[in-house]
Amino acid sequence: MKITAIKQQVKRTDRYSLFVDGVYAFSLSEGALVAQGLASGQELTGAELQALKKAAGLDKAYGNALRYVAMRPRSEWELHDYFRRKGIDDEAATQIADRLRGLGLLDDLDFARTWLANRRLLKATSKRRLRLELQQKRVPDDIISQVLTEDEADERSVLAELIAKKSARYPDRQKFMQYLARQGFGFDDIKAALAAYEDGEEDQGA
Repeated sequence: MKITAIKQQVKRTDRYSLFVDGVYAFSLSEGALVAQGLASGQELTGAELQALKKAAGLDKAYGNALRYVAMRPRSEWELHDYFRRKGIDDEAATQIADRLRGLGLLDDLDFARTWLANRRLLKATSKRRLRLELQQKRVPDDIISQVLTEDEADERSVLAELIAKKSARYPDRQKFMQYLARQGFGFDDIKAALAAYEDGEEDQGA
C-alpha cells in the first residue's frame, strides 16, 4: 500500500487528509503529520496503516478536546464527561488529559480560582452558592475550601450589594428574603442586612 496524496482540508486548514492507493484513509493535524514523518509515495504495511489510523483518531480527539478547554477553563470532571459524551475510550481519554495537564490547560485549582473570580465580576454571590457551583463541577472539596479561603470578598458587603441591586424587583419583603436565601445567604445575615438597608433608605428620605 502506498500514500498517494496528502491534501490540506478546506474547512479545517490545520488538518490534512491522507489517501492510500487513491482512497481516503485518515486525517492528521499538521503537527502530527510532521511528527509521523509521512510523505506522498511512502509505502505502508497493513499493520502500519492500522497504527496510523489509531493515531489519527487520537490526534483528532486531542484537537477537539483542546478546542473544548480553550473555549473556557474546564474542571477535570467536565473534561471526562465530555469524553464520555463523545465516546472516547478510557485509554485515549487518559492520554489526552495528561497532555492537556502538561500544557497547564487542565488544573482543578486554576479552574476553581478562575470560576470564583469570574462569578465575583458578574454578580454578587454567596460563598455557599459558590461552593455548591464548584461541587456541581466535581471539584475536590479541599480545593474548594482553599479557593474560598483565599477569596477576600466580605460576605456581608456582597449581601448588601445584592440587596441594593435587587430590592426594587422584590417589593414583598418575604419573597425578597426567600430569593436571598436561594442565593446561599444565611437567614440571620439576610435579616440584619435588610434592616440596615431599610434604615439607610429611611435616613435618605428624612
